[in-house]
Amino acid sequence: MDSFSTVIRTASHEEHVQAETSTFMSDMLGGRLGVDAYARYTEQLWFVYEALEAGAERLASDPVAGPFIQPELFRQASLERDLAHLRGPQWRSRVSALPATEAYAERVRECARQWPAGYIAHHYTRYLGDLSGGQIIRDKAEKTWGFARKGDGVRFYVFEQISNPAAFKRSYRELLDAVRADDLEKQRIVAECKRAFALNTAVFRALGEEFPLSA
Repeated sequence: MDSFSTVIRTASHEEHVQAETSTFMSDMLGGRLGVDAYARYTEQLWFVYEALEAGAERLASDPVAGPFIQPELFRQASLERDLAHLRGPQWRSRVSALPATEAYAERVRECARQWPAGYIAHHYTRYLGDLSGGQIIRDKAEKTWGFARKGDGVRFYVFEQISNPAAFKRSYRELLDAVRADDLEKQRIVAECKRAFALNTAVFRALGEEFPLSA
């Protein structure tokens, strides 16, 4: 019988691929978009992580979600440093959430308030993605737009408190395998994971409409 971490990864594979291969992400990673598109994407991430981390302190004592609340993962402060670099010191007055981002963030907040097990699905799709594919984005951003290696502009992707990402991801998957949920609840978590990827893809689609390649 497959472990829950294997089940959740396998069941959401198609949605994961759709997100990774969206037109916007392909164009950005291919160097076909300017730094403003990258900055706009970073703005959207801030709204999602603000929602993810706003409820973290309260969820830390939750028997289901609590084990996943690990401060070394927190990204909001790094995003704020990146946005100060990308948008200037008054960045808070210059950033805005796309409607798709607002929907994504609201779903995260809803799960954080009402359904800790569902919050895990969003936690998993975001943070493990940052530790994995996010490093490809960092490398491309440094090379394409000249950011200092692991410096301001790409600090979101730099997990300074995680010295061994591979070992951390293994321990994270062990937490998933040990999650306190029955089979029905695990099925609901898997469905929420798929929803999280779909919400993320919707953000990419909206960004693609905002930054179409010139024909």
